[in-house]
Amino acid sequence: MKVSTLRALSPADGRYSDKVAGLRDIFSEFGLIRFRVLVEVRWLQCLADEPGITEIGPLSSVMKDVLNDIVDEFGLDDAERVKTIEATTNHDVKAVEYFIREKLGDGPETDSLKDFLHFSCTSEDINNLSYALMLRAARSEVLLPQMRELRNRLKTMAHKYAAVAMLSRTHGQTASPTTLGKELANVVARLQRAEKQLAAVEILGKFNGAVGNYNAHAVTYPDADWPAISHRFVESLGVLPNPYTTQIEPHDWTAEYSHALLRYNTILIDFARDVWGYISLGYFRQKVAKNEVGSSTMPHKVNPIDFENAEGNLGVANAMLSHFAEKLPISRWQRDLTDSTVQRNFGVATGYLVIALQSLQKGVDKLQVNEEAIRSDVADAWEVLAEAVQTVMRRYGIPEPYEKLKALTRGQAVTKDILRAFIKTLEIPDDEKSRLLELTPETYTGLAAQQAKDI
Repeated sequence: MKVSTLRALSPADGRYSDKVAGLRDIFSEFGLIRFRVLVEVRWLQCLADEPGITEIGPLSSVMKDVLNDIVDEFGLDDAERVKTIEATTNHDVKAVEYFIREKLGDGPETDSLKDFLHFSCTSEDINNLSYALMLRAARSEVLLPQMRELRNRLKTMAHKYAAVAMLSRTHGQTASPTTLGKELANVVARLQRAEKQLAAVEILGKFNGAVGNYNAHAVTYPDADWPAISHRFVESLGVLPNPYTTQIEPHDWTAEYSHALLRYNTILIDFARDVWGYISLGYFRQKVAKNEVGSSTMPHKVNPIDFENAEGNLGVANAMLSHFAEKLPISRWQRDLTDSTVQRNFGVATGYLVIALQSLQKGVDKLQVNEEAIRSDVADAWEVLAEAVQTVMRRYGIPEPYEKLKALTRGQAVTKDILRAFIKTLEIPDDEKSRLLELTPETYTGLAAQQAKDI
């Protein structure tokens, strides 16, 4: 029965449902069942290809096509059939096995094949690989592309505004100037590193039976090299084998994956808050949609809602990711089921990140740089040149340079005239004195412009 998004329990499936559409076939119940079917079928095919398991192989070309079609043509009706079977079995993975039995039907090859479905498997053999394939697909097909898109937008802005001088604020106080492009380049560099760390997380899988020792495998085919067979099978799915496990894959890599996303999200929260502040200062204006309402009572307002929305959703995602990382690697003895219900929420946490990424992309696209406001702010901050003057004084051996500039500038208004009058009194080479006299807050940006261009 189709449920209106207005009645959805989660905002990810309600208000924001269109934003997470790319995740539905990966993390939904349909997606989980589809990956389970894939793993079961590929394991059956793997067994049929093993020379030592003569009871079921080799497969005819017709049967190969039948098995491949079960995977390739799997659709919503098939998933519904699995759920119908589960209503009787009260076991989700067993329902997948019975579904494949139905799809194989009756024929000269099928009787032996049916008996080797789920051969020597525990449910976790199927589930851990299914979740591994889910998280791999989400990373490669959805997350990394959207992450790159946002980073490239910021990189373009960093290059465009590389030389726009901007007043820095450390501890909320005026500080040595930077450029708008350099501040954006800082974010780009952080995001790029975080993306690489996410991409580098090794996705692991186990396929070694009830408690990780190949017990049933070895007693049935004692001459087979089961660790090698298992490793080949896991690698054929694009996953790295984990040879040492209990009944479950210990989820350490899942914690690493969650932490990688959490760290990435934290960078975005930092960015969203900074942009929010710069909008408040007037450094950025926002493009106005004609019919958009900023406030229900104050008509003039254009709220930075995209950055606020992103910050809130990133916080929700991080709360869940933190729980995943702390909970999933812990299991009583060889197995308990506390991980099962938690893993079903991978898509929820990922969904809130995707919602945030799209909000940030929308927000960034609406930004209009107010260069006049930025330059006006920095142009009046002559006190920031105190650093430059006292540092040059150090070079030429003038005693107590810091203390002298502190006395000149701290706690009082510093004007262009006051600072230049002080510079003229310095006993330093004339060319150095001229260079300091020509310096302005806008030109005191160090290598910021070049660093922005280099990102």
